[in-house]
Amino acid sequence: MGINYEKRIFGLDIMRAVAILLVVASHAIWIFPPAKTIFSELLSVAGLLGVEIFFVLSGFLIGRLIFKQFTTTDFSFNSVLYFWIRRWFRTLPNYYLILLFNIVLATILGIALPDSIWKYGLFIQNLAWEMPLFFGESWSLPIEEFAYILGPLLLYIVLIFNWKINRSKLFLIITCFIIILFTITKMFYNAHHPNTNMMFWNVNLKAVTIYRIDAIYYGVLASYVAMTYQKFWSKVKYLSLILGGVMFLALNIGVPALQLFIEDYSFFWNVMYLPINSIAIALVLPYLSQIQSAPKVIMYPITLISLISYSMYLLHYSVILQLMKHIMPTEGLSSLQIILYLLGYVGLTIIASYGLYQFFEKPMTNLRDASKIKNHFK
Repeated sequence: MGINYEKRIFGLDIMRAVAILLVVASHAIWIFPPAKTIFSELLSVAGLLGVEIFFVLSGFLIGRLIFKQFTTTDFSFNSVLYFWIRRWFRTLPNYYLILLFNIVLATILGIALPDSIWKYGLFIQNLAWEMPLFFGESWSLPIEEFAYILGPLLLYIVLIFNWKINRSKLFLIITCFIIILFTITKMFYNAHHPNTNMMFWNVNLKAVTIYRIDAIYYGVLASYVAMTYQKFWSKVKYLSLILGGVMFLALNIGVPALQLFIEDYSFFWNVMYLPINSIAIALVLPYLSQIQSAPKVIMYPITLISLISYSMYLLHYSVILQLMKHIMPTEGLSSLQIILYLLGYVGLTIIASYGLYQFFEKPMTNLRDASKIKNHFK
């Protein structure tokens, strides 16, 4: 695979690679014998944190694009539509292909499909209700898609009123409005679910769209700072990295160590935990966004994993691991066999994801740059 390194920011590729490897590692729990150990707890948290990194990084990347369009061009509904089409060419073909594959696979394996399978086609399977078990890793995609729709649409609407406010400030106002709005939805959730456990929280708050869109807009907020205060962004990169790292570790190691469990600290878990994670992740962006290169022996594998990360996300669990578990159950395997199984899981995921990226995802993404689409919507 020929990689154009000049058009990439290596530090952001590191973030994306780390995120997908955390998610893939988290689902390896299914390979190991059922047991509640420190190792299994760390793996389960790894998946959550991997997706949170994806959210903030996605917000940072789209935020920069929208900010440039909104502040430097004749921002119209065609601009919004063009942005959506570019995002949809990037995300929808892979999603629908793997959704169809999951439906066929479930039918072959005799797994019952949810009655509301049609909701997956509209990205509303977890809009305001519990995320179904089917194609479970797809929970993050509706959050991303609705975030892509909401911000640009609100920016277009505010321009209709022709307010005498600098567009850069309008961008900041809309971004903060979205963050506050979806913080309020979490407060609403907390008021109606004061006594829950982590299992309930995992599928009824963490994975529900109306409570999570703010996670992406912390990344958008970071993009605003990066675009508007470039000298400050560069100057604080080390301090911000340290602060973000300390927050991240304190939250995900210190909180469990202090036994601050959801049963006793529901407001913290329902309202504060996820946003603080997003802020901590956003704080490492000034440092990582300024890493442009590395030795090729390091740069190539990280960039490759970054490129195929979306395909890996869609394939690794409900397709690769489910097929492996069906063909060769892990119950009764020795420690050596489990290690080999784990290596097979990771290897097959990378190989299949590379194929999906190279022969489907990349060609579909390239279509968005077709001259007819660009000329029609610009």
